[in-house]
Amino acid sequence: MEVQAKAKWVRTSPRKVRLVARTLRNLPVSEALVACSFMPKAAARDVAKVIRSAQANAENNFNLVKDDLVIKDIRVEPGPMLKRGQPRAMGRLFSIFKRTSHITAIVEDRPGAVKRRTAALPRAPQPAASRPTPAAAAARAAAALTPATTESDEPVAPARPKKAKAQAAPSASKAPAEGKKTEAKKTQAIKKDDGKKDTKEKKSK
Repeated sequence: MEVQAKAKWVRTSPRKVRLVARTLRNLPVSEALVACSFMPKAAARDVAKVIRSAQANAENNFNLVKDDLVIKDIRVEPGPMLKRGQPRAMGRLFSIFKRTSHITAIVEDRPGAVKRRTAALPRAPQPAASRPTPAAAAARAAAALTPATTESDEPVAPARPKKAKAQAAPSASKAPAEGKKTEAKKTQAIKKDDGKKDTKEKKSK
């Protein structure tokens, strides 16, 4: 059974409305409304209104199931044209045509023609290379079952004996010996300087 709805004097040019209507023919009403909601065209809103009106007419006036409705045809006819003008170069009138259109949506019930999708879609088969081997799957399962190690579970390393004091003692004994060596070198340098001064004084005499 065919049910139709009309929308007259829509302020959109018929050429723009036909671009939308051409893509919606022979589609279920629910899918057509979803397609209109995602179309980047202003005429899609006017077409969606007519489709909803035809769906409501079929459901309320003829007791048809809305899930079985399919769009049989959407006709777009030109309506009256509003002629306006705009002054352009040299004071001449440039004509502007504001076109209108009449949209007619025809809906038909086709029981069983609308294919409803199942709740869970089947998964695509995976390629053989990416499939895990049984051994790898068992290793992953074992790793998942083993609990994660914590700080208390980690083995504690044995404490090393302290050698800092034993090393500090010889270093302390070496310090005074080095001090004595530096003092001896200083005294030798002073004696040499004194000898040089004596030889200079003798030469000067």
